[in-house]
Amino acid sequence: MPDASSRVEMAGGVPVVKAPEEIDITNADGLREAMAEAGTRGNETFVVDMTGTRFCDSSGLQALLRAYERARDQGGRVILAIPGPHVLRILAITGIDRVIPTVGRLDEALAQIGAANAADEVAGT
Repeated sequence: MPDASSRVEMAGGVPVVKAPEEIDITNADGLREAMAEAGTRGNETFVVDMTGTRFCDSSGLQALLRAYERARDQGGRVILAIPGPHVLRILAITGIDRVIPTVGRLDEALAQIGAANAADEVAGT
């Protein structure tokens, strides 16, 4: 069985939650906890690295959506890095892809957060 744990690492000053290969009811709480930890490390701004995720059920989708809403309500950002079609398809079917920003690679997500943070600094926010 693949490692079902989620962990938080820092990349270029941005918290990154490494999502498991499969997200379901058995490990969605771990993902939720990792995203909450990432939010505290990055002023509610973080990336969820789903580059190795091949499956995500409704409990995982709910965890992602709640983390996004919490971050947004606190002035933060969440970006999902998802290269594979399987998880992207479920996000499209549920409409979550129109709510939570997604990119195909982790480096793209980090660049977007870095650019947004730089713009905020210039604007003085």
